[in-house]
Amino acid sequence: MANKAVEFNKSLQGLSADDLNARLEEEELRLKKVEFAHAISPLENPMIIRGLRRDIARIKTALSKLKA
Repeated sequence: MANKAVEFNKSLQGLSADDLNARLEEEELRLKKVEFAHAISPLENPMIIRGLRRDIARIKTALSKLKA
């Protein structure tokens, strides 16, 4: 799982603040859709929700590093 995190962080490197904000919006929308689908009928793999939340946190961290 650590490999996925490293790859995700590398994909965020070099992106502008606008690109990161757009990606953040996309991921938050995906999370809402997945959570809604999970509320209606349980997901086969609910760990997807945790992964999405962590990806959102990684994007927010990258954004804060850019601003600092």
